[in-house]
Amino acid sequence: MSVDYDIVIIGGTFAGRSAALKAVQQRAKVALVEPLFRNELIQLQGIGEVGKVFGKLNNLNRLGFLSQPQKKEEFQISLEKTVLWGCAVAANINEQLSPAFLTGQGVDVIVGNGNFEAVPDLSFIVNNRKLTARNFLLATGSIPAIPDIAGLRKTSFLTLLDIWQVLESSTPPRNWVILGGTPQSVEIAQSLARLGYQVTFIINHPYIISSVDREVAQLMQAQLEVDGVRVLTQTVVTQIRFIEGKKWLQAGDTAIETDEILVAVAEKPFIESLNLAAVGVKYNSRGLLVDKKLQTTNRRIYACGDVIGGYNLPNIADYEAKIAVKNALLFPRYKINYRAIPWGILTQPGLAQVGLTQRQAKNRYGKNDVLILRQYFKAIATAQFTDETTGICKIIVRRNGEILGASLLGAEAKELINVIALAIAEKIKINKLANLSPVYSSFSEIIEQTAWEWSKQKFENARLQDFWDGVFYFLRNRS
Repeated sequence: MSVDYDIVIIGGTFAGRSAALKAVQQRAKVALVEPLFRNELIQLQGIGEVGKVFGKLNNLNRLGFLSQPQKKEEFQISLEKTVLWGCAVAANINEQLSPAFLTGQGVDVIVGNGNFEAVPDLSFIVNNRKLTARNFLLATGSIPAIPDIAGLRKTSFLTLLDIWQVLESSTPPRNWVILGGTPQSVEIAQSLARLGYQVTFIINHPYIISSVDREVAQLMQAQLEVDGVRVLTQTVVTQIRFIEGKKWLQAGDTAIETDEILVAVAEKPFIESLNLAAVGVKYNSRGLLVDKKLQTTNRRIYACGDVIGGYNLPNIADYEAKIAVKNALLFPRYKINYRAIPWGILTQPGLAQVGLTQRQAKNRYGKNDVLILRQYFKAIATAQFTDETTGICKIIVRRNGEILGASLLGAEAKELINVIALAIAEKIKINKLANLSPVYSSFSEIIEQTAWEWSKQKFENARLQDFWDGVFYFLRNRS
């Protein structure tokens, strides 16, 4: 059977464009179908960076370091300019993987919505054009999932897809309620609070993000509260009503009045109108079902990114795209392994994680075989110099020195986590990290100092063992 392409990629995401570039670099004949392209993550990071500046200005003003006390409104940057700046940055970054660039590299870029057909052979129909290929890759991403709360759909609300239009208005809402427990909801809650808005953050879990190490999650929650975010955990919103021009939420036993509601509780796969059932691709509310080779239940259709579930994290989607493209173009033998793939949240201070958390490690290896190494950012000089003392580095290891995972909250966390991720990937033991001699003064010292805790614990355990050996020897020979 003759086909038009080696691979057809369906998706308006960075993962889709990145996969197209990787495929064409392997001299494959590639088509990229783009129904929608999303860039709100870059805009969100832009607003986060401006929020960081506001946080520093507020601290300087509070500590009296500014030449004259400044009123809040005197250095308040308009949100309209902030969002425009975020859009400009997004446009610059998008240009690096723009349709024009990809076309120049040899990718056939097709803009439009389409669907699969199984008869007479597997193909994808877009703009009345039939695309055939040896294999297909779905990288369509996800869209906000709307929770089933009484009155929510009758009351207007926002999602991360349309928040930018509201922030660009001349009179954006001053009082916000954010429903969620995802990286993006945490980021936007902190950014809005630092930009001077009243924010209530509601999560129905005990911790702000369930997949984050519990100790680190508690510290992050404390930072949100310092920034002015009202955080309500283990709280369920039962109904929402619109009364006399205001929105009211019943959150547990508390009634909350607000100007605007942002729903960011979860994502669902963006797969509408793809006709996946006709080609045997199974999915659930969280995402497409794939195996470790990223094949769907139709072996000729692969998938990557948040369309298969999980958080909307570009670096993880890019890693999955690499595996999926290699399997689709070559023999499918590469398997996904998330153990050494880090991820992070664009908060201030940053939060990053790789591998197992403390709880996961102890459940898998047992309490007696797992050591928890901690060091706080306030212990390093550069944190003192830059007033970035809030933070913790936790490294989870086995007694033999094998690194199982790490969680960081602090300045440059998203950079520092890459060192530990590399150590996990290359099976480098913790004593090697303890022997690092990072440039002084730098935030990298936190890794060395945390790793050194393993040597201290090992020495203390050895002394304790010697003590008990001596006691047992005395008891055996006292007669």
